[in-house]
Amino acid sequence: MSAQTNVTIKKNDGTTDITFTAVAPSAGDKSPAVWRSQTVGSAAAHQPEMRLTARSNGPGTARRVEGVFVYPALVTGSDGKISISDKFILQFSGVVPLGMATVDVNEAASQGANFIAHAQLKDALKTGFAST
Repeated sequence: MSAQTNVTIKKNDGTTDITFTAVAPSAGDKSPAVWRSQTVGSAAAHQPEMRLTARSNGPGTARRVEGVFVYPALVTGSDGKISISDKFILQFSGVVPLGMATVDVNEAASQGANFIAHAQLKDALKTGFAST
């Protein structure tokens, strides 16, 4: 298991960096590690957030890793109050077999994560439609 650190990624323009600050490490199984983009909004609920949890499956033959990314859309009312008008939610889940060779797990994890970061998946998430 790796120690939680801040995560810097590219914004939609492909050149600008945005940092998700490590705000809470996982305390163990089913306890999420939490990152927030603290450069947006003044309240935690207004900030884009990533939560990552992991736990053992029932028989202990695999680990399930689940993530939830939430990006709120903010609006300012006529009274100046900022509120959330909608949320983009991206969820993912992976099962990591404990009996699989490390070289295979490493390759599967890298290829799967890189596919998620590919332009075709980004386009599907931007439009709400799968590739045709």
